[in-house]
Amino acid sequence: MKLTDNTVFIPGATSGIGLGLALRLHELGNTVIIGGRRTALLDEIAAAHPGIHTVRIDTADADDITRVSTEVQQRFPETNVLIAMAGIMRPEDLTTSGFLDTAEAVVTTNILGPLRLVAAFTEFLSGRPDATIITVSSGLAFTPMVATATYSASKAAIHSFTDSLRVQLAPKGIDVLELVPPAVQTDLMPGQAQAEWAMPLEEFLDEVLSLLPDATDEILVERVKPLRHSEAQGTRRELIEQLAQLS
Repeated sequence: MKLTDNTVFIPGATSGIGLGLALRLHELGNTVIIGGRRTALLDEIAAAHPGIHTVRIDTADADDITRVSTEVQQRFPETNVLIAMAGIMRPEDLTTSGFLDTAEAVVTTNILGPLRLVAAFTEFLSGRPDATIITVSSGLAFTPMVATATYSASKAAIHSFTDSLRVQLAPKGIDVLELVPPAVQTDLMPGQAQAEWAMPLEEFLDEVLSLLPDATDEILVERVKPLRHSEAQGTRRELIEQLAQLS
């Protein structure tokens, strides 16, 4: 993916990795449209970073995705990059039936949200110069954290879906990349923003931006490779047990 002269839509970019990527891409001279649920926060970001565009979108709402995607395509017809960033991570106690509400919310946001966004943009992006879709999975797609079972499973689903999407969209001229973060110092989970075991956000963003121009499939920073390759390296069970100690 080229780093300049894109028009990039990033739903789920009001905090954490999404906002960090939005600001970095904006600084590089791209037109950036960020989406999120909180209008006041979107207004704050737009005021602090002139030139960034905002739209209110709830990626857990199918109708909202359809409406906002149409709006973005009409307002920004040069859009050539979609980064399906929105996601939630919540702990679950699988020993009781009470986990199901949490699991359903995670599936709706983390699986149906990206799939609906992809569905809303594939025909629009077809044939556009430098068209790119970036999905966001996780190192936990390959080595799960037992306390966040559905989150880990949802990211495994995104990984598998992305592999198929890449092949099917290649004839349409749409590149498909998968961003695979490790734990990063964000507010995804309570206490994670200050956790020593999480990768500093700016360090993560530096490495991602260095990898993007040559990426053809997965974007893997060094910190995520032990999780990504644990099965091949024979360390998966050990790492699952280590992750369980963090919960």
